[in-house]
Amino acid sequence: MKELGKLMIWGGGLLLLMGVLVYLFASFGDKLPHWLGRLPGDIRIRRPNFVFYAPITTMLLLSLLLSALMWIIQRFFK
Repeated sequence: MKELGKLMIWGGGLLLLMGVLVYLFASFGDKLPHWLGRLPGDIRIRRPNFVFYAPITTMLLLSLLLSALMWIIQRFFK
């Protein structure tokens, strides 16, 4: 049960951090890089009464960066 409690605390902290980041990026939307979300491989389809957006390349890039960051953090705190 102790391990489950730790996992829930870490999960809640991660959700809190993600919420703060979303809030900050929403207020600083003009200052984000203009290419973010417009990389080759990001799919955007606009039609009347329909918009489909799938930022595949952007998500792969962010996943790679976050994985590298987590690997570095794990190496220092192991």
